[in-house]
Amino acid sequence: MGGREAQLTAVDDPTTGDSHDESVESSRPAQGDGPASAARLEAAGVLRRLGHAIVAHEVGDEMFESITADVRGLLGAVEATPDRIRAPLDMVHAVFVVPPTDGRGRTNFPDDIVIGKANPLGMAADITREGNVAVLRTTLGPAFEGAPGRAHGGAVAALMDEVMGFVLSINATPAYTGRLTITYRAPTPLGVEVEMRAKLRSHHGRKLHIEADAHHGTTLIAHGEGLFITVDPESFAAG
Repeated sequence: MGGREAQLTAVDDPTTGDSHDESVESSRPAQGDGPASAARLEAAGVLRRLGHAIVAHEVGDEMFESITADVRGLLGAVEATPDRIRAPLDMVHAVFVVPPTDGRGRTNFPDDIVIGKANPLGMAADITREGNVAVLRTTLGPAFEGAPGRAHGGAVAALMDEVMGFVLSINATPAYTGRLTITYRAPTPLGVEVEMRAKLRSHHGRKLHIEADAHHGTTLIAHGEGLFITVDPESFAAG
């Protein structure tokens, strides 16, 4: 998985808000493991849109100066808030001990770079389980462009790693990415939906071999093969 947090993920119900008392929350480090509030999700979504808009449009310097002034005015206040603290073992339990039910996706770590809807720099992809197959769907915006009109190959690789990692959750097996091989078959378009499907090919000892395909419509975009090395939950949480 590209990092120990890459398998811990997005929110099933983006409207779910925080129910605890704000005065208590402001006096201690924030817990970052559970669902993000509706306000946090909305803010992240707007910031993602801003990033894509900056890349996609010929914005004048006057507008950039205005954006910079506005953001600087908010940055100090945001950075002055308490650090978020996550409980690794709780996250491991949620991701690997109890497999997602059919038709469901992730329930923890909404700041994931690939599928976390609370990450203002992320891809905000959707991921679900269909039987023993992990299915990821996303529409990549201008900020993920590589060659003109095409998504960057690194973005495609990150999506592949994520959908393969969800296979680990389906099989309740904590593991790290040992090797990830991507064969690019066609350009990955921007602005249209891409679907990736991953499944377990074999499991021998500590080694899991997972494969995935990415399609746009009927066009095969990329094929991926991954080698994942299992670890015990405590070691996974420790990093």
